[in-house]
Amino acid sequence: MENIFKYVSSAVFIAGAWNLLNGILHDVFVLRSEHGKQYDRNLLRLLMDGHILITSGIILMIVTKGIRLQQQFAYYTAGAALLGIVIYCLMIFPFLKSFVTLVINSVALIFLIISLIKK
Repeated sequence: MENIFKYVSSAVFIAGAWNLLNGILHDVFVLRSEHGKQYDRNLLRLLMDGHILITSGIILMIVTKGIRLQQQFAYYTAGAALLGIVIYCLMIFPFLKSFVTLVINSVALIFLIISLIKK
């Protein structure tokens, strides 16, 4: 269990970096596709998907230091962001099978919960 305490902040940071990178890539590819040629409701919805990832990624990367310092608020903030992405991945699963994003965020969430319980 001591190993989880050492790696929880790294797991949260990796999940954040993964989400941020994927959100940026998602928006770039949406804008370069046929959807990006006309501003409409569909383009806005697709861009919001990327922005969900970008926002959660930034939040997770910011709270990493608070987790390292074992600040309660950082744990809860990271937990909310990770749970949000896990739910988001499950919601879009019929259309987009985001296995890696789902696994990375789920593992980080499990590490976070175990670390919070054992704290």
